[in-house]
Amino acid sequence: MRVAREKWIALGGFAACAGAAIVAQLSERLLGLVPCAFCLIERKPYYAGMAIALIALVMPKRPARLVLWLLVCVLAVAAGLSCVHAGVELHLWPDPLPECTVPDLSGMTMAQRIAAMPARPVKPCEYPDYLIPGVPVSMTQMALLYALAVCGTLAISLSRKTGRHFR
Repeated sequence: MRVAREKWIALGGFAACAGAAIVAQLSERLLGLVPCAFCLIERKPYYAGMAIALIALVMPKRPARLVLWLLVCVLAVAAGLSCVHAGVELHLWPDPLPECTVPDLSGMTMAQRIAAMPARPVKPCEYPDYLIPGVPVSMTQMALLYALAVCGTLAISLSRKTGRHFR
């Protein structure tokens, strides 16, 4: 029995989305990297992408192709979020999220400062994390390149006609 190309594409999309989510969790748990608020938002398209890929996996061929194009759009959103975050890290524009800025505690008593502290330490979004020491590419920039590569690969795979080459 021959498995339809759409099933393979859905499996690849699921694996790519799951891989991104796993790397994010492992870098946090094993390497001790603290994600900022923007990093947590950037993960959501990958979680949605896993669900979309699983839906495409159980659908018939034609509807699965449409659902897989939705996956391409979700990965384009992931790339867009990474692009905005990379711009914040490179100080090209201000941070759009208020929770990423360091709170102003001036004019407060010590008791007020302690009461204003969050339960979990807040990491400003403009401070990049580097997965590979010595390589000047932040996790966010790697996420941008990854999202673009997966999005492009899926789009090219879906654009190919069966038995014909993409041109």
